[in-house]
Amino acid sequence: MATVKASMAGNVWKVLVSEGEEVKAGQDVVILESMKMEIPIAAEEDGVVQKLIAQEGDFVNEDEDLLELQ
Repeated sequence: MATVKASMAGNVWKVLVSEGEEVKAGQDVVILESMKMEIPIAAEEDGVVQKLIAQEGDFVNEDEDLLELQ
């Protein structure tokens, strides 16, 4: 099982996938908002979204888990 982690601290602005959805490596899965900039976070490998950990509006720290892939 792999996790997608936040590359920097910020607010989860948009979750682009849902549980059970298949994603490809390089596909944007979450958009963070930090310092008035939108930062897309991409999956690093192919997989199926097993669990969404962060929800829209949540604040996350750098390296915090956003979602789990299987």
